[in-house]
Amino acid sequence: MLKSLKLGLLSAALLAAQPVLADGGFGLGRAATDAEVAAWDIDVRPDGAGLPEGSGSVFDGEEVYFEKCAVCHGDFGEAVGRWPVLAGGYDTLTSDRPVKTVGSYWPYLSTVWDYVHRAMPFGDAQSLTDDEVYSITAYILYLNDLVDDDFELSKENFAEVTLPNQDAFYMDDREESPVWSNRERCMTNCKDSVEIVARAAVLDVTPEDAAARKAKEAKGAAAEEPKAAEAKAEPAPAAEPVAVAAVAELDPALVEAGEKAFRQCKACHQVGDGAKNRVGPHLNAVFGRPAGGLDGFRYSKAMTAAGEGGKVWDDATMAAFLAAPKKVVPKTKMAFRGVKKEKDIDALIAYIKANGG
Repeated sequence: MLKSLKLGLLSAALLAAQPVLADGGFGLGRAATDAEVAAWDIDVRPDGAGLPEGSGSVFDGEEVYFEKCAVCHGDFGEAVGRWPVLAGGYDTLTSDRPVKTVGSYWPYLSTVWDYVHRAMPFGDAQSLTDDEVYSITAYILYLNDLVDDDFELSKENFAEVTLPNQDAFYMDDREESPVWSNRERCMTNCKDSVEIVARAAVLDVTPEDAAARKAKEAKGAAAEEPKAAEAKAEPAPAAEPVAVAAVAELDPALVEAGEKAFRQCKACHQVGDGAKNRVGPHLNAVFGRPAGGLDGFRYSKAMTAAGEGGKVWDDATMAAFLAAPKKVVPKTKMAFRGVKKEKDIDALIAYIKANGG
């Protein structure tokens, strides 16, 4: 007790001895140097203020993205596991399960650049060069169909890029809103008791007691038993083919539309003169070829097995695969979720055929 009292008196004496400056400080530390301030001051504003000199293209961004980002965010920005989705989600913001991506939700490109620069890649933040950040940002724009594949992002044209959802944001007006300001606030003892009345639909985050958890596990196990027996008794039904208009003569307008739709495929596939295997096989002469049948490309076991089982790429099979790859070839390593619109599928098939597919 006496020792604590002495320490307390000593601390008080030291504080009393500190010179109090005119500005209220205690004379501790020093002013930061210009270099230190510059190192900390890395934020970027919507008008481009704070951007460093540099540039990066979609082409360069693709390479850096696959090396640094795809392991978490997926080859097409579709996300792996519970990592954030970066692309897609158009027209979902008013749905029960909105998909908030750079293309569907984010208001400013500066937020993308700043976040990639400040916090990515996960576990190795601020290891990217400025040009790499420009390249990745350009590639994310491309994944969201906001720029063409020959686009190059730089400090000079940065402010010219507008994200689709920018005008849907507005200032938080809850302090002035009658809905908020006229409501009586309760901070303590607001209810006699608290009970869970609903559970999270998407994330398994709602607390539950041990009894509820055991009941849930037992229910799940009981439901799986008949499914397992069914699976052994009957083979899985084949995926229903997607109807595709017969392409006797290639419609130039359809081929042109297919060229645009093929942008989402270019990250992994090439077609036409000089086409090479990339993340996925090239698509020259693909129609009429067995699945997994291109020499020199390392397919997944699932795709090889599909070809050995007699699956051949024709209009109907290709259309079904483009719509839902994992439904047609379960366990395919192709991460793409599928083309949603039938007209885009028709256009893609026409474009691939017109370029030697």
